[in-house]
Amino acid sequence: MSIGSTADWDGLREVGRVARLMLESLTAQVRPGVTTGALDDIAAGLLEAHGARSAPAAVYGFPGHVLISVNDEIVHGIPGPRRIRAGDVVKIDVTIEKGGYVADAARSVVVEPGSATAHRLVACARAAFAAALSVARAGVRVNQIGRVVEREVRRRGFTVVEGLAGHGVGRTIHEEPSVPNRYDAAQRDVLTEGLVLTIEPMISTGSPRVVQGTDGWTLRTWDGSLSAHHEHTLVITRGAPIVLTGAPA
Repeated sequence: MSIGSTADWDGLREVGRVARLMLESLTAQVRPGVTTGALDDIAAGLLEAHGARSAPAAVYGFPGHVLISVNDEIVHGIPGPRRIRAGDVVKIDVTIEKGGYVADAARSVVVEPGSATAHRLVACARAAFAAALSVARAGVRVNQIGRVVEREVRRRGFTVVEGLAGHGVGRTIHEEPSVPNRYDAAQRDVLTEGLVLTIEPMISTGSPRVVQGTDGWTLRTWDGSLSAHHEHTLVITRGAPIVLTGAPA
Protein backbone atom coordinates (compact mmCIF):
# COMPACT_ATOMS: atom_id res chain seq x y z
CA MET A 1 0.00 0.00 0.00
CA SER A 2 0.94 3.64 -0.24
CA ILE A 3 0.12 5.85 2.74
CA GLY A 4 -2.56 8.37 1.88
CA SER A 5 -3.89 9.78 5.14
CA THR A 6 -3.26 10.42 8.82
CA ALA A 7 -5.44 7.39 9.56
CA ASP A 8 -3.05 5.24 7.52
CA TRP A 9 -0.09 6.51 9.51
CA ASP A 10 -1.84 5.92 12.82
CA GLY A 11 -3.00 2.43 11.86
CA LEU A 12 0.39 1.36 10.54
CA ARG A 13 2.30 2.74 13.50
CA GLU A 14 0.02 0.86 15.87
CA VAL A 15 0.22 -2.49 14.10
CA GLY A 16 3.97 -2.02 13.73
CA ARG A 17 4.27 -1.33 17.47
CA VAL A 18 2.38 -4.50 18.36
CA ALA A 19 4.43 -6.61 15.93
CA ARG A 20 7.65 -5.27 17.48
CA LEU A 21 6.48 -5.98 21.02
CA MET A 22 5.43 -9.51 20.06
CA LEU A 23 8.74 -10.21 18.34
CA GLU A 24 10.70 -8.96 21.34
CA SER A 25 8.57 -10.96 23.78
CA LEU A 26 8.83 -14.19 21.80
CA THR A 27 12.55 -14.03 21.07
CA ALA A 28 13.18 -13.44 24.78
CA GLN A 29 11.51 -16.80 25.49
CA VAL A 30 13.68 -18.81 23.09
CA ARG A 31 15.76 -21.19 25.20
CA PRO A 32 16.67 -24.88 25.39
CA GLY A 33 13.72 -27.09 26.31
CA VAL A 34 10.88 -24.79 25.28
CA THR A 35 8.67 -26.13 22.50
CA THR A 36 7.76 -24.12 19.43
CA GLY A 37 4.14 -24.83 20.34
CA ALA A 38 4.63 -23.16 23.72
CA LEU A 39 6.00 -20.08 21.96
CA ASP A 40 2.95 -20.08 19.73
CA ASP A 41 0.70 -20.20 22.80
CA ILE A 42 2.47 -17.10 24.10
CA ALA A 43 1.88 -15.45 20.73
CA ALA A 44 -1.83 -16.28 20.92
CA GLY A 45 -2.08 -14.59 24.30
CA LEU A 46 -0.25 -11.50 23.07
CA LEU A 47 -2.50 -11.22 20.02
CA GLU A 48 -5.60 -11.38 22.20
CA ALA A 49 -4.19 -8.85 24.67
CA HIS A 50 -3.50 -6.35 21.87
CA GLY A 51 -6.70 -6.88 19.90
CA ALA A 52 -4.80 -8.25 16.91
CA ARG A 53 -4.86 -11.48 14.91
CA SER A 54 -2.44 -13.66 12.99
CA ALA A 55 -2.46 -12.53 9.36
CA PRO A 56 -1.07 -15.82 7.94
CA ALA A 57 -3.83 -17.76 9.74
CA ALA A 58 -6.53 -15.33 8.59
CA VAL A 59 -5.38 -14.98 4.97
CA TYR A 60 -3.84 -18.35 4.15
CA GLY A 61 -5.12 -20.71 6.85
CA PHE A 62 -1.68 -21.18 8.42
CA PRO A 63 -1.98 -23.66 11.33
CA GLY A 64 -0.45 -21.43 13.99
CA HIS A 65 -0.23 -17.85 15.22
CA VAL A 66 3.41 -17.17 14.29
CA LEU A 67 5.90 -18.86 11.99
CA ILE A 68 8.76 -20.59 13.83
CA SER A 69 11.56 -22.14 11.79
CA VAL A 70 14.62 -23.94 13.17
CA ASN A 71 18.09 -24.52 11.68
CA ASP A 72 17.69 -25.58 8.01
CA GLU A 73 14.06 -24.39 8.04
CA ILE A 74 14.11 -21.00 6.34
CA VAL A 75 10.52 -19.80 6.76
CA HIS A 76 6.92 -20.94 7.34
CA GLY A 77 7.73 -23.45 10.07
CA ILE A 78 4.64 -24.73 11.91
CA PRO A 79 4.77 -24.51 15.73
CA GLY A 80 4.32 -27.81 17.54
CA PRO A 81 5.97 -30.28 19.94
CA ARG A 82 9.54 -29.71 18.74
CA ARG A 83 11.83 -28.74 21.61
CA ILE A 84 14.47 -26.12 21.01
CA ARG A 85 18.01 -27.25 21.74
CA ALA A 86 21.27 -25.51 22.56
CA GLY A 87 22.99 -24.44 19.36
CA ASP A 88 19.79 -24.08 17.32
CA VAL A 89 19.16 -21.12 15.03
CA VAL A 90 15.51 -20.16 15.61
CA LYS A 91 13.62 -17.80 13.31
CA ILE A 92 10.53 -16.07 14.70
CA ASP A 93 8.33 -14.47 12.02
CA VAL A 94 5.45 -12.31 13.27
CA THR A 95 2.83 -11.08 10.80
CA ILE A 96 -0.23 -9.50 12.35
CA GLU A 97 -3.35 -7.60 11.41
CA LYS A 98 -4.92 -4.94 13.60
CA GLY A 99 -7.56 -2.40 12.62
CA GLY A 100 -7.32 -3.33 8.96
CA TYR A 101 -3.53 -2.84 8.77
CA VAL A 102 -0.78 -5.48 8.52
CA ALA A 103 2.86 -5.48 9.67
CA ASP A 104 5.49 -8.18 9.26
CA ALA A 105 8.81 -8.67 11.09
CA ALA A 106 11.24 -11.51 11.75
CA ARG A 107 14.37 -12.16 13.77
CA SER A 108 16.86 -15.02 14.05
CA VAL A 109 18.10 -16.15 17.47
CA VAL A 110 21.13 -18.33 18.15
CA VAL A 111 20.47 -20.52 21.20
CA GLU A 112 23.66 -20.52 23.24
CA PRO A 113 26.16 -21.96 23.07
CA GLY A 114 25.88 -21.50 19.32
CA SER A 115 28.62 -22.09 16.80
CA ALA A 116 30.74 -19.27 15.42
CA THR A 117 29.21 -19.97 12.01
CA ALA A 118 25.68 -19.59 13.37
CA HIS A 119 26.54 -16.25 14.95
CA ARG A 120 28.20 -15.00 11.76
CA LEU A 121 25.20 -16.10 9.71
CA VAL A 122 22.71 -14.23 11.88
CA ALA A 123 24.94 -11.15 11.94
CA CYS A 124 25.11 -11.34 8.15
CA ALA A 125 21.33 -11.29 7.80
CA ARG A 126 21.18 -8.18 10.00
CA ALA A 127 23.98 -6.50 8.07
CA ALA A 128 22.32 -7.24 4.73
CA PHE A 129 19.13 -5.65 6.00
CA ALA A 130 21.07 -2.57 7.15
CA ALA A 131 22.75 -2.32 3.75
CA ALA A 132 19.34 -2.44 2.08
CA LEU A 133 18.09 0.43 4.24
CA SER A 134 20.91 2.59 2.91
CA VAL A 135 19.47 2.50 -0.64
CA ALA A 136 15.74 2.26 0.11
CA ARG A 137 14.79 5.78 -0.99
CA ALA A 138 12.04 7.24 -3.14
CA GLY A 139 13.18 7.33 -6.76
CA VAL A 140 15.47 4.28 -6.47
CA ARG A 141 14.66 1.08 -8.34
CA VAL A 142 13.54 -1.84 -6.20
CA ASN A 143 16.24 -4.04 -7.72
CA GLN A 144 18.93 -1.95 -6.03
CA ILE A 145 17.79 -3.44 -2.72
CA GLY A 146 18.53 -6.91 -4.05
CA ARG A 147 21.88 -5.75 -5.40
CA VAL A 148 23.18 -4.54 -2.03
CA VAL A 149 21.70 -7.47 -0.07
CA GLU A 150 23.37 -10.01 -2.34
CA ARG A 151 26.66 -8.10 -2.30
CA GLU A 152 26.77 -8.00 1.51
CA VAL A 153 25.83 -11.66 1.86
CA ARG A 154 28.47 -12.80 -0.64
CA ARG A 155 31.09 -10.54 0.95
CA ARG A 156 30.55 -12.37 4.25
CA GLY A 157 30.78 -15.80 2.65
CA PHE A 158 27.13 -16.84 2.70
CA THR A 159 24.34 -17.41 0.15
CA VAL A 160 21.03 -15.73 -0.65
CA VAL A 161 18.35 -18.41 -0.95
CA GLU A 162 16.40 -18.56 -4.20
CA GLY A 163 12.82 -17.53 -4.83
CA LEU A 164 12.07 -15.85 -1.48
CA ALA A 165 11.66 -12.10 -1.30
CA GLY A 166 10.32 -9.11 0.55
CA HIS A 167 7.07 -7.57 -0.60
CA GLY A 168 4.61 -4.75 -0.36
CA VAL A 169 2.43 -4.88 2.73
CA GLY A 170 0.00 -2.74 4.69
CA ARG A 171 -3.54 -3.89 3.97
CA THR A 172 -2.80 -7.58 3.48
CA ILE A 173 0.29 -9.77 3.78
CA HIS A 174 1.57 -9.81 0.23
CA GLU A 175 1.19 -6.80 -2.03
CA GLU A 176 3.21 -5.38 -4.90
CA PRO A 177 6.06 -4.87 -5.40
CA SER A 178 8.16 -7.99 -4.93
CA VAL A 179 11.47 -7.09 -3.27
CA PRO A 180 14.02 -9.77 -4.29
CA ASN A 181 17.19 -10.35 -2.27
CA ARG A 182 19.22 -10.62 -5.46
CA TYR A 183 19.69 -8.16 -8.30
CA ASP A 184 16.94 -8.77 -10.85
CA ALA A 185 17.18 -6.71 -14.03
CA ALA A 186 13.57 -7.56 -14.85
CA GLN A 187 12.37 -5.93 -11.62
CA ARG A 188 12.12 -2.33 -12.85
CA ASP A 189 9.68 -0.94 -10.28
CA VAL A 190 10.69 2.34 -8.66
CA LEU A 191 10.28 3.04 -4.96
CA THR A 192 7.78 5.82 -4.29
CA GLU A 193 7.28 8.06 -1.28
CA GLY A 194 4.81 6.53 1.20
CA LEU A 195 5.16 2.98 -0.14
CA VAL A 196 4.94 0.33 2.61
CA LEU A 197 7.00 -2.81 2.16
CA THR A 198 9.18 -5.40 3.83
CA ILE A 199 12.86 -6.00 3.34
CA GLU A 200 13.81 -9.48 4.49
CA PRO A 201 17.16 -11.10 3.68
CA MET A 202 16.90 -14.90 3.84
CA ILE A 203 20.27 -16.58 3.64
CA SER A 204 22.07 -19.88 4.16
CA THR A 205 25.51 -21.27 4.89
CA GLY A 206 25.28 -23.51 1.82
CA SER A 207 23.03 -24.11 -1.15
CA PRO A 208 20.69 -21.40 -2.48
CA ARG A 209 18.10 -24.04 -3.36
CA VAL A 210 14.85 -24.27 -1.37
CA VAL A 211 12.63 -27.31 -0.87
CA GLN A 212 9.18 -27.60 0.69
CA GLY A 213 8.73 -29.88 3.68
CA THR A 214 6.20 -32.68 3.81
CA ASP A 215 3.86 -30.54 5.95
CA GLY A 216 3.13 -28.39 2.89
CA TRP A 217 4.28 -25.19 4.61
CA THR A 218 7.87 -25.31 5.84
CA LEU A 219 10.57 -24.21 3.39
CA ARG A 220 14.04 -25.67 4.00
CA THR A 221 17.50 -25.41 2.52
CA TRP A 222 18.03 -28.14 -0.07
CA ASP A 223 21.29 -29.36 1.49
CA GLY A 224 20.29 -29.07 5.15
CA SER A 225 22.49 -26.03 5.75
CA LEU A 226 21.71 -23.44 8.41
CA SER A 227 19.57 -20.46 7.46
CA ALA A 228 18.81 -17.03 8.90
CA HIS A 229 16.06 -14.45 8.30
CA HIS A 230 15.82 -10.78 9.29
CA GLU A 231 12.81 -8.61 8.40
CA HIS A 232 11.07 -5.34 9.12
CA THR A 233 8.13 -3.40 7.71
CA LEU A 234 9.07 0.09 6.58
CA VAL A 235 7.78 3.19 4.81
CA ILE A 236 9.73 4.68 1.91
CA THR A 237 10.55 8.39 2.11
CA ARG A 238 12.89 10.73 0.23
CA GLY A 239 15.40 10.16 3.02
CA ALA A 240 15.98 7.26 5.38
CA PRO A 241 12.99 4.88 5.49
CA ILE A 242 10.77 4.74 8.57
CA VAL A 243 11.02 1.29 10.16
CA LEU A 244 7.55 0.67 11.58
CA THR A 245 8.49 -2.55 13.39
CA GLY A 246 11.83 -1.28 14.70
CA ALA A 247 12.73 0.23 18.04
CA PRO A 248 10.89 3.51 18.74
CA ALA A 249 12.84 6.68 18.02
